Amino acid sequence: MRLIGLFQYNSEVPLFRGARVIVRTSRGQEVATIMREADEESIARLPYRHEEGSVLRIMTPDDETECRRIHLAEKDEFLRARAIIERTDLAMNLVRVEHIYGGERLVVYYVADGRIDFRELVRILAAEFQTRIQMYQIGVRDESRLMADVGDCGREVCCKTYLTSMLSVNMKMAKLQKATLDPTKISGRCGRLKCCLTYEYEAYKELLAILPPIGSKITTPEGPGVVVGQELLAKRLQVEMEDRTRKFFTLAEIEAASAAPLPKGNPDDEIDGFADAADSDFPGSGLPAKKPSDTVPNTPPRRGERRRPKGRPARGERFTGKPDNAGEARPEHRNAPHRGSRPSGPRKGGPRPFERSGPPRQGGGGKPPRQTPSPSDSPRRFRPENRDRGFHHKRKESE
Repeated sequence: MRLIGLFQYNSEVPLFRGARVIVRTSRGQEVATIMREADEESIARLPYRHEEGSVLRIMTPDDETECRRIHLAEKDEFLRARAIIERTDLAMNLVRVEHIYGGERLVVYYVADGRIDFRELVRILAAEFQTRIQMYQIGVRDESRLMADVGDCGREVCCKTYLTSMLSVNMKMAKLQKATLDPTKISGRCGRLKCCLTYEYEAYKELLAILPPIGSKITTPEGPGVVVGQELLAKRLQVEMEDRTRKFFTLAEIEAASAAPLPKGNPDDEIDGFADAADSDFPGSGLPAKKPSDTVPNTPPRRGERRRPKGRPARGERFTGKPDNAGEARPEHRNAPHRGSRPSGPRKGGPRPFERSGPPRQGGGGKPPRQTPSPSDSPRRFRPENRDRGFHHKRKESE
């Protein structure tokens, strides 16, 4: 895994950069390469969890021969370990087997979707190789760090050469650099976003803070206009003139033509405006980010309750039909005063049929008699001659 650590060296034999030595680590005796002498600057750049130990000796020709023999034996150990994993029928993918130089342990690197109970597998592997077994679960980026060779640029992948830790890469970096959003072109060997997207990210943020933001009004050598596009590396702006034509001007030309200072962009606001990969359906699909109002909570309806369609008001609310500032109908409670065509107050013509009239009933009093409308005033479906027809009073002639 190309671990970096701080090791003590007490011998008087001088060491130089690139020398191969035998060191003592927490895993046992291992082969290491000297990078530089430890000072305050190099110690400050070490990862938070770095290895510590001591340098035992410089590698001898016998050590070199033993190291080559161990590497050749790792291929046979890999095949044997993979056959054992297939027999145990575990949902894991074996990536590599590393045999420590001193023979203290055998490190097994594997990829799995979740946690796996490998206790039985460890017992079988320990009996097979007669050494201590250490299972090490890694991700797809670490798998590429172990197995990948050459990237799309034609050079050896960065994670295998000089990167000491995996960088955090998101879709905002690709959108800010105007890179293509095709996932097959901005993804590395591991299937994740390329680490090289972070190399020039800070430079792009600095240029974004210098140039006027999109939508700002500026003065150009040919008259006033509105910024509609930016070329960050070239420091050029695409400006829409008053006659609807679009032209390109450099930042120096615009500064010379403008008497007032130019508006500056805020990189944080511009970058926060971009939709992240997690907000879109798929990176590079070109779909707009989802709004919170467009999402329906994925909660199952209760028994006897129907799920309300999206955009319909909740129970007890209604739409007035008057849009607010957001352009959407404003929900209003049912008991609120009407703002439509019918004024508030008692209904003209008295109460409806089967509707109780008169003053409200006081507590303790008996229930008033039910008002039965006359057949001429009641609806057709409540008339005695239409009761046997059910809810609908109209029938076809054929029936």
